[in-house]
Amino acid sequence: MSDRERSIAEEVERYVRTGETDPHHAAWPGSGFMERANRAHDELRGALVREVRRRAEGLAHEPLPQADTVALTRDKVEPMVRGLFPRAEQGAVLSTIEQSVVFVTGANVEPLLIEHGYDYSAWTLANLYLASVGAELLGEDAPRLVGLSEETTCYVSPDYFAEDDPFADFIVHEAAHIFHNCKRVTVGLRATRTKEWLLEIEYRMRETFAYSCEAYARVLNHSKTPKERRALAAEYGGRVHISDERVDSAEVAEILVEAADARNGWKVILSRCAPKSRAKSALQHLRDSWATQNTSRPR
Repeated sequence: MSDRERSIAEEVERYVRTGETDPHHAAWPGSGFMERANRAHDELRGALVREVRRRAEGLAHEPLPQADTVALTRDKVEPMVRGLFPRAEQGAVLSTIEQSVVFVTGANVEPLLIEHGYDYSAWTLANLYLASVGAELLGEDAPRLVGLSEETTCYVSPDYFAEDDPFADFIVHEAAHIFHNCKRVTVGLRATRTKEWLLEIEYRMRETFAYSCEAYARVLNHSKTPKERRALAAEYGGRVHISDERVDSAEVAEILVEAADARNGWKVILSRCAPKSRAKSALQHLRDSWATQNTSRPR
């Protein structure tokens, strides 16, 4: 094996094990960056697909019901959109969100891994799929996820249909992240200097916002009166511990209690998670773009 071949093999192994890649693709031959990048993509993603196929062989994920994914998503997210946006904007937001959910299954996982624009995100999706079939993940530090949100797409595990936590809804959780990942102009809404994104959410509060929306959606779904809402919110605070280290469980429980006691609890959640200072400029958003490319719902 030549030095170049050894170097490529090491890069492929590193990617499959960690999701990390050399952004310059220096190990691959080529007359320019694009040629090297194309060769690296083919070898890295091909190896990822083969390893996922090997680990998942003979295993199966939760079966998906014969349901219209768009209709299912709309049913789950419509109360949230109606509660967070003015009437004139609800249609445009809903038409985007209802198309956002992709269930990662054995039928589509391979093309998703090949075609995804980001190497690390493809690796993360591979681990989401492997977790759904009960297979060994790709590395010791691989995330164990049931959902991943990027820009206007929500990738959801088939485990969604086996979840028995009455306060869990991965679709609502991941859809909530779209509001701070998606610009208003993307869905055809007018933007201003201080209203660039669908919703302005404080960076450190983004997971808190998603968990609060998720829990509140379930409270609304299981209650008919304000008294029932308050009782369920209190039950949530007494039983739920969020393992996500980015979130304070007690803070989410507090937000939920306040939301359950309000006429429009969605606005309460938004108020609690909004920036406390002037909204970020486009340049400021660009500076932390790597951190905001995707958000995830851990298992």
